[in-house]
Amino acid sequence: MNASLEISSGQYSIAGVKPQNEDACGIHIPDEPLLTTKGIAIAIADGMSTSDAGKQASEACVKGFLSDYFSTPESWTVKTSAQKVLSALNRWLHSQGQREYGHAQGMVTTFSSIVFKSNTAYLFHVGDTRIYRLKEEHLKQLTHDHRIVLENNKSYLNRAMGIDLRLDIDVRTVPVENNDIFLLISDGVYEYVSDDTIKNHIQTNLSDLNKACKAIVDTAVTNNSDDNLSCQLVQIKHLPGENEKEFYQKLTKLPFPPPLEQGMILDGYKISRQLFSNKRTEVYLATDTDTGEKVVLKAPSVNYDDDPEYINQFLHEEWAGRRINNPHVLKVLKINRKRHALYYITEYIEGQTLRQWMDDNPRPSLAVVRELCNQIAKGLRAFHRMEMIHQDLKPENILIDDTGTVKIIDFGSTKIAGIEEITTPLKTNNLLGTINYTAPEYHIGGSGSNRSDIFSLGVIGYELITGELPFTRELSARSLRHAKYRSIKHFVPEVPAWVDKAVEKAVSINPDIRFDKLSEFIYALSNPDSSLINQDYIPLIKRNPVKVWQGVSFLLLALNIILVYLLSL
Repeated sequence: MNASLEISSGQYSIAGVKPQNEDACGIHIPDEPLLTTKGIAIAIADGMSTSDAGKQASEACVKGFLSDYFSTPESWTVKTSAQKVLSALNRWLHSQGQREYGHAQGMVTTFSSIVFKSNTAYLFHVGDTRIYRLKEEHLKQLTHDHRIVLENNKSYLNRAMGIDLRLDIDVRTVPVENNDIFLLISDGVYEYVSDDTIKNHIQTNLSDLNKACKAIVDTAVTNNSDDNLSCQLVQIKHLPGENEKEFYQKLTKLPFPPPLEQGMILDGYKISRQLFSNKRTEVYLATDTDTGEKVVLKAPSVNYDDDPEYINQFLHEEWAGRRINNPHVLKVLKINRKRHALYYITEYIEGQTLRQWMDDNPRPSLAVVRELCNQIAKGLRAFHRMEMIHQDLKPENILIDDTGTVKIIDFGSTKIAGIEEITTPLKTNNLLGTINYTAPEYHIGGSGSNRSDIFSLGVIGYELITGELPFTRELSARSLRHAKYRSIKHFVPEVPAWVDKAVEKAVSINPDIRFDKLSEFIYALSNPDSSLINQDYIPLIKRNPVKVWQGVSFLLLALNIILVYLLSL
């Protein structure tokens, strides 16, 4: 059984009665692994007739999108990848139009595209090219024309690629099923062919979609179309929805390695000694026999050799690490030899974990805390730029080498946005991360974000300063509503109030209250912000004057009663 996405497609584009064809269309079906991680892309564009270079604009958009989309990181979502590519193309069109032709309509085109990934179609649309879906005998338009019609029946595009530096593009997702058919056409076609005729041509030529596209375009020509004509068709032949058994077989192409001992050689890596072992992972110091380089070999524990969820997580750990190149993130090395077992290789770091460092340095200065947090944040930003969330940041997963450089390790819990879009039969409901460092939203089944990593960094910062954890009780789904933040000043009175408030904001139970970006938290640790000094530091008379006067009134009443009592004696 084919576990990959499979389609049939066709397209046809002609100039019609016009001297040149200013339409452009194309489709790109990549090989694996991009077929799984990025999907299949199809695009159509119609250069604006009043534009000086509509043909160049439409061709640049289609070719540029179909090339550049597949060059974006595999960890990015379809939406992020497409929007960044289209924004860059739009800026280029606008600047070229201004430079070559001196006005905003120099290089302008409509654009519509579908990216098919896993079991979803992602639609991107600006202008008046159209996308339809034919499903169960019903042809439905999925896009909205960005065209304004005037009183004299004339119309003009109010949104297109290249008109303005700011790009406002419609984005939509549609679940797909086998045999769904998607149609992309320019206005030179749909204005001259009825929906019923389009549907009949498709159904008559299902075995040859190129022929179906030509039949639709020829009908528009017969009906006196006065524009360029383009038509594209895609039929979903097979969706990548393998069952759990097939998925497990795919994961276990490589066996688990046997227990490794000093002197043993696995695929050219000579084991020196075991560095770490628990019920889930075996970690060894090894030497590459080809280069003499010291490396770390990480292997899964045989306790999980029949657990597809664990194996999938282990494979994703290497996948994530290979895609991040940052001095504050442990480097996962490429293995150039054929692997005969499931493991991966990382750089070897001479140093200690942050937990060990904290044990040796129980009360570091604020300057040292800021520097450590800044380095950790730089590593986390490398994850976030790739649309990854570490999800298990804690002192045990941070190394400090002999030069004082901080490196984040262990990517087993990393959430990868682009991979999350790929449908698998695995259902993962386990709580990720480590109690007390895990963001509260995970405890109640919420989805993580970059603010979840900010929470974990905030807890680490708090612990570096105080040696304690920030809440009155251990965090869990039941205890969240009763957990209260303990001021840093309770343990270290000399710490400035604004530092305490910066950390308190970072570890807020409600993620909406936390800093939006890591840079904001790092800045707030070193720069006083009066807005963070909340009501705890505002005099009661300003915070709640009603309570103050109620208290004064009660006190005066009590004094009056006492006076009356004394006078009556």
